[in-house]
Amino acid sequence: MKTTILFLSMAVTTLFISSCGGENAATEESPSSTTEKVEYTCPMHPEVISNEPGDCPKCGMPLEKKEMKMDGADSTMKM
Repeated sequence: MKTTILFLSMAVTTLFISSCGGENAATEESPSSTTEKVEYTCPMHPEVISNEPGDCPKCGMPLEKKEMKMDGADSTMKM
């Protein structure tokens, strides 16, 4: 009986410790002042902008990656 209670209390303690802060502490990042925004655009039709890679709906050419940096202080885009 004492062995069962001891085993159960150790199991509960282990589960509690493993669930506290494991992923959250590791994945938290310090906020940076500059974030990168990635957009995809057609080289022939610059008005076509997408958040995902793919093909241009107008001409079928593959969209090209265009990275833009956003300054956190004034939220202006810098290319």
